[in-house]
Amino acid sequence: MSNPIDYDAPRRPAVEVEGDSLEELKARGAASQSARVDLDEAEAAENFELPGADLSGEELTVAVVPMQSDEFRCARCFLVHHRSQLGARPDGREVCQECS
Repeated sequence: MSNPIDYDAPRRPAVEVEGDSLEELKARGAASQSARVDLDEAEAAENFELPGADLSGEELTVAVVPMQSDEFRCARCFLVHHRSQLGARPDGREVCQECS
């Protein structure tokens, strides 16, 4: 059976790290850095526009239909449901099946 692995231990022993020269450390650090520039995500999102996304001149018209006699408004979620969705009536309030 092998010894358990300590994942918090340094990958290289401290003796090997101390033996590295300054030039080797600089070369290793330069190789690990990428040439790409990190952009601020918020700044990138501000400058990005979808085609046809400007809807400021549009007007939305929706026909509002009053609640019908075979419908009820749920006392918990406040959505209008058909009477077939009527669940329990705690305290005389109408509640849909999803909320009961």
